[in-house]
This record gives sequence, structure tokens and C-alpha cells, in this order.
Amino acid sequence: MIRVTDIHKRFGDLEVLKGVSLEIATGEVVSIVGASGAGKTTLLQVMGGLSRPDSGSVTIDGEEIFCLGDKALSRVRNQKIGFVFQFHHLLPEFTAFENVCIPGLIGNRPQKEVGARAEELLRMVNIEHRRNHKPAQLSGGEQQRVAIARALINAPAVLLADEPSGNLDSKNRNEIHRLFFDLRDKLGQTIVIVTHDEHLAEMADRKIEMSDGLILEG
Repeated sequence: MIRVTDIHKRFGDLEVLKGVSLEIATGEVVSIVGASGAGKTTLLQVMGGLSRPDSGSVTIDGEEIFCLGDKALSRVRNQKIGFVFQFHHLLPEFTAFENVCIPGLIGNRPQKEVGARAEELLRMVNIEHRRNHKPAQLSGGEQQRVAIARALINAPAVLLADEPSGNLDSKNRNEIHRLFFDLRDKLGQTIVIVTHDEHLAEMADRKIEMSDGLILEG
């Protein structure tokens, strides 16, 4: 599902990724761990097409994404990749339901179809009872559930998560951790999670450790 080949990425004089290569199978849950500054988030951003590498290639679901122009790359991000961040980035003026719908509407899918899928996902992440609440009325755990549902609205092949439970208390953190694996089992999602949480990292099918811009094991 994901093939990363010899990725190099530099910011000014700092080389953050120094020739990273890895493959992730369809339906696999992989955690990426390592000290701050190891290159984990940069790798995730490159894998998701949010940041172009200086060299190397990334193939998602059979498509080499950095051979694409900006418009085509945006289409791949919208249709094939879902993103979950530590900070939820929900739009404050919209309800939970509306926030989940937005990527589907951006993708020009029929409004009725998007709405039905949003309702289904809100039930799946156990937040449907808060569908009409705006982000400020939701707890951190509830906001993250909405963000996960939003990431799944276009049925992406890949879900990329960057410290998805970093701002949550232990109860919500454990619930979000279980949710990722429930979603994989129900939807067949391929999931890559950057985390400092050792419990979540060990739950994954495979743990990849990074240090100083390179993969140590995994």
C-alpha cells in the first residue's frame, strides 16, 4: 500500500531525512517512534504528500505521488489519504457533522451521499450524539473522534496520524488507541501512527524506530 524509497529532505543546512526507505502492507497498522527531532513527523508529511522531498519517491496505492502536479497531488491527498493530527484543526464555526462532511464536499461528492457517510462514521466512532455540537462544546477526546471521522469521510486507502492522543487524558487516550484498531478491522484501513506513547506503539502490528533521520529497525 505504501512504498517509500530513499527519501532525502533538507531544511536549509539541516538534513532531516537521510535516505529513508520502507514498505507498509495493506491493512497494516505501523507505529513510528523515536526522540524529538528524529524525523518522524517530516517522514509522515512526505508520505502524505504535504511536503515534497528533495529526492526519492513515495508510492501510495500504486500511484507515485511526487510525479504528479500540484492539482493531481491535491486530489490524491483528498481521495486516498486521511490525516489525523495532535491538534484537531476542526473548524470552530461548524458542527461536528459539518466538519466531518467538509472533505467529501471539497471532493465534489453528492451532498446526500456525504451526509449519509458522515452519519455512519459518527456512529462508528461513538460520537453521533454530539453531531450538532461545535468544537468548543466538545471535550478533547470527542474532538479527536470527530477529526478521525473527518479523515475517513472519503474512504482513503491510508490513514496517517501524528501524535493522535498526545493531548488526551489516559481514559480518552486508551479509547482512541482502541478505535484505530477497530477501524482497521472494520474498514481495512492501512494506518501509520507517529507517537511518543509506548503503549500505542506496542499495540501496532509493527514498530519502526527512527533516529537522526534514519530508520533503525522495523
